[in-house]
Amino acid sequence: MPNPRLSPVILLSPVEKGYVAYNPVLDRLHHLNPTAALLAELCDGSRSIEEIRHLAGPLLPHGKTGEIDRWIDEGIRTGLLLQDGSESAGVQELSAAELSARTKRLKENGEVQAAHLCAKRTIEMKPDDWSAWYDLGEIAQCLGRRAEARAAYQKYFDANPDDGEIEHLLIALRDDAPPPRASDRAIQKIYKNFAASYESRMLEDLKYAGPERMLDAIRGAVGDRDGLSILDLGCGSGLVGARVTKLAAELIGVDMSPEMIDLARARNIYDRLEVAEITQWLGRDDTLFDLIISCDCLIYFGDLGPITGAAARRLKQGGVLAMSMERGDRYPFHLTDTGRYTHHPDHVRDVATKSGLAVARLDENFLRMEYDEKVMGLYAVLVK
Repeated sequence: MPNPRLSPVILLSPVEKGYVAYNPVLDRLHHLNPTAALLAELCDGSRSIEEIRHLAGPLLPHGKTGEIDRWIDEGIRTGLLLQDGSESAGVQELSAAELSARTKRLKENGEVQAAHLCAKRTIEMKPDDWSAWYDLGEIAQCLGRRAEARAAYQKYFDANPDDGEIEHLLIALRDDAPPPRASDRAIQKIYKNFAASYESRMLEDLKYAGPERMLDAIRGAVGDRDGLSILDLGCGSGLVGARVTKLAAELIGVDMSPEMIDLARARNIYDRLEVAEITQWLGRDDTLFDLIISCDCLIYFGDLGPITGAAARRLKQGGVLAMSMERGDRYPFHLTDTGRYTHHPDHVRDVATKSGLAVARLDENFLRMEYDEKVMGLYAVLVK
């Protein structure tokens, strides 16, 4: 009987408890425990089944050596192994372009282990495929492979130095001193790519609860009042604006992303929309508001003092500043590997005091999902 060997199209990667093996031709992912990983290594075409039994048998519990034959039979049946003396056994490997397309599809479907293997093979076949380096960085980050993500993103950025988003991510991944906030070009790049799928990704995939939680917090501060002049900072597609429009006599939205402003405009709820950086916009004139909202925008700011100070100057006496952030344990704030800042509750209290604002509410509650884990948010209501 021909010696069993791993199919040449199989992509392998070690994980904590063995290997993952992906067959891109059959689109089939195998999870190999330590015993199966050892058998996969022994099945290199140089050993007969008898020799494999002899080497692996002593490592199995007494009476379990029959599992070796069963595993090999199953491997041949599923395409993991071949029993053929030819080099390819008629199996045609995917091209670099096909693997790159497969990587993107797998990544979009959340099949990150298989996507990771495809991205690595794409780069092996075509080292100057900068899109594949980008994909590898993103996927490695999802898998918690920080050093690999940093190296892949750096390779991509060296060839694409105008990509502000990756420039910002590399600051975090290199543990460099964080900037006061993400750069304009970083934010514009993020939302230029994100705008088309923003609401479906946030609401359906990430279970984003920020707008609803923000409305709850605002309701507690303004009570039954309506007819308010409201400023929506970092308005995005208008998810919060849609929830507070019934409270508003006037609703103004400001966002740095033209693509997101277009989405907000389509709602037809804002009296005015402007593309601008929010701290600069706040400093332009002295028009006062009853309510200023910033929902899921301050994740791109470190020190919140400049925002709360500028917003406080644009509030009427008794006016409300409502903000949401990602909750962090490091005081005062921390730039995470996602490129977003987390904030400690004490930092919010400190900047409120320095800005002449009283903390009416500071709640910790669910914000959204991230890599299948809950992200907790801070919902602050500050009163002038």
